[in-house]
Amino acid sequence: MSTEDTIENSIEKAAATVGSAWPIHSFVTANPLSGFEDTPFEKAVRQAADLLGGRGYPDPETFRAALDDGRIDREILEAELAERGYAADPESLLDRMDVTGTSDRRKTRTSDGAAERVDHVLTKWLSAFLDEGHAEWSMPDREAGFYAAFRAVASHDTQIPETGLVADLPENAHDAIAAILESYSKSQWVPIFEEQLAALPGWTGFIKRRAEDGDVWQSTAPSTLADYLAVRLTLCDAFSVDIEPSIDPGSEADANDDVATAFLRAWERSYRSELLEGVATESRSVAGTDPSGRPAAQLVFCIDTRSEVIRRHVEATGDYETHGYAGFFGVPMEYQGFDAERSVDACPPIVDPQHRVTELPTETEARARHDRWARLRAAAGDLVETLTTNPATAFGFVEKAGSGYGLSLAARTLVPARVSDLFAAADDVTPDEHEFCDPLVDHQHTYAGDLPVGLTHDEQVEYAASAFELMGIEEFGRLFVFVGHAAETTNNPFDSSLDCGACAGNPGGPNARVLATICNDDDVRTALCERGVELPEDTVFLAGEHNTTTDEITLFDDAVPESHAEDLAQLREDLATAREGAAAERAASMSAAGIAGVAETERRASDWAETRPEWGLAGNAGFVIGPRELTNDLDLEGRTFLHSYDHTTDPDGDALAAILTGPMVVTQWINAQYYFSTVDPAVYGSGSKITHNPVGNVGVYQGNGGDLMTGLPLQSLFGAAEEPYHQPLRLSTVVHAPVDRVTAVLADHGELQELLDNDWLSMSVVDPARDHRVFHYDGQCTWTPATEPIADEPMVPDAPAVGDD
Repeated sequence: MSTEDTIENSIEKAAATVGSAWPIHSFVTANPLSGFEDTPFEKAVRQAADLLGGRGYPDPETFRAALDDGRIDREILEAELAERGYAADPESLLDRMDVTGTSDRRKTRTSDGAAERVDHVLTKWLSAFLDEGHAEWSMPDREAGFYAAFRAVASHDTQIPETGLVADLPENAHDAIAAILESYSKSQWVPIFEEQLAALPGWTGFIKRRAEDGDVWQSTAPSTLADYLAVRLTLCDAFSVDIEPSIDPGSEADANDDVATAFLRAWERSYRSELLEGVATESRSVAGTDPSGRPAAQLVFCIDTRSEVIRRHVEATGDYETHGYAGFFGVPMEYQGFDAERSVDACPPIVDPQHRVTELPTETEARARHDRWARLRAAAGDLVETLTTNPATAFGFVEKAGSGYGLSLAARTLVPARVSDLFAAADDVTPDEHEFCDPLVDHQHTYAGDLPVGLTHDEQVEYAASAFELMGIEEFGRLFVFVGHAAETTNNPFDSSLDCGACAGNPGGPNARVLATICNDDDVRTALCERGVELPEDTVFLAGEHNTTTDEITLFDDAVPESHAEDLAQLREDLATAREGAAAERAASMSAAGIAGVAETERRASDWAETRPEWGLAGNAGFVIGPRELTNDLDLEGRTFLHSYDHTTDPDGDALAAILTGPMVVTQWINAQYYFSTVDPAVYGSGSKITHNPVGNVGVYQGNGGDLMTGLPLQSLFGAAEEPYHQPLRLSTVVHAPVDRVTAVLADHGELQELLDNDWLSMSVVDPARDHRVFHYDGQCTWTPATEPIADEPMVPDAPAVGDD
């Protein structure tokens, strides 16, 4: 094997411990410790603490507050502690943790600050090279790659000492790495690379993700982890930084970690027992009951926890049926909006886009009005941006704009709602693109890059059939609405983190429109009937978008005929009523009780000084996979993902396998991002928005430089300093299905077994075929019944043997 191959193999192994990071404009929530998921959770957080310096468990004060508030059941906690051999009372153990300090293996940098100087120089050039269209002046030679571009400018950077390899850099990045590692054995290469990649995990995670995805910016400015390591190791050599590996891979858990594990498991069991009690009780009560008849309308929302709130309020307003489905609605596409400069992925990050869908103008007059206003706003925006961001004009612009500009700033600060109303009034006379565009759904026999434009007839039928089969829908109302979701915020770098995670941090309305268009197609409906999905002639499909900040639901009703006008009018009226109730609930959760909910949520959406426009998915802890009847009488407080599933329509378990391998994995990513961002906001989160500094349209710094902060900000997680609003719990999944069917799915998917066996999430089953009993997953495809009598040994239901995969 050549030296270059050995280096690449070593980099690949080392990079497994660095989680992927997406640009801030397309924020994707992901487990920052995804590279450790093949390791048991307790061991993984220790290794991550050694490498990245992050805390793996909530601090004692968080546990103490949960215990005092009753969120941790004391009996469950004492059982967990006793199992680990602790006889002392919980409060004494927490006091001891306060005195001794929780496990903190944060790496210390060299005392002379040499490593900090390496970071300073490196991040300066990384931000210039990896910029995604924000910088006025680009770094030279970006098209040649990061190492080549750095090599061209290194001799002109007076901050870099002209010593060591940097004085005569090799042409090739691998040659530079080999030169630096010449005095180290090959057995040390992987740990050396791990430490150097972990020194700036935000930047390296971003480079890793961009190199893997190969997006348009990667074509413009190609970068690899080999380039990064070549530059970093060269700078370490120039600044005389010791790169000898320092991590002890065999470090053991200390007593604080063990106590923290007991508290965490008890907290999770306390939450899970209440959720399971509700689901199991409803499972028994609805068993054998007849369907309630044809609903007035059906609405399919994303499984997002925020949908749980609005769904309750929609159902309370009338004879409406709601369902949960991953918010990209099963269409793995790349989407090009009418006004967008570039296409975006509109599917989960674990799914590759299979189609290119573009908005096609169809209504001439509305388009003309839209274009006139859009050109005016774009020209004004471009002018202001140029004048305020160009060093040659910025000061002069502010001086000449004078009091008028100051009044504008004051108005947006002091009366944001009124300013928002003015823009809204202008928008009311400006058609949105959905009013004059249709998604180009039909297959065009052309390609955009590697993707076919549009979908074939067979593909359209498959996506529609899969949606109804996964959700178990067999009866259809006169109106059937696919509701995507998006957030509305102002002056918020993290706005995409509030959009649809199933659409890669983008709005879900386009996906909803595509599936609605597909389902309204006569040829598709005929083919669906042949597959056993019988759609009534009077069922009309339409799309909508739920604004999760204000709880307004906008319906895209261009396909609704006059025969359904009364149905549509009633639905709009009831959605407005539902909005009032949901908005009041959200306002109360943000300590705005007593304030008109709609007014408060609209203020938060339009206020450019608002650091918390909404809570996002904060509080998420559970995932229920089953029919809506199991949860529609429960107030789950916006903490639970809900995916519709009917085991009676899925005898082979194919739909269940699709849900567990897709949506459940994505929700586990989301849950882990919120967990780790809460337990260590500085290392795994993004710290406070107040001191954020956006960089290159790719991320944010804390202050004026350093690593990209890739997690969630404090304001998305904490209600006040040191008081987390988000309860940091690992995901509890509840499946309503025969336990042997769940076992069979797990046996066929080793990656799911690995996540469960390593305690990254838990799974329980409410088995309607076994008197609605609850079974807890114990590992290796074994289960323990939760109700008496509990067997001494784990129970293994009748199921296929565990596969070798």
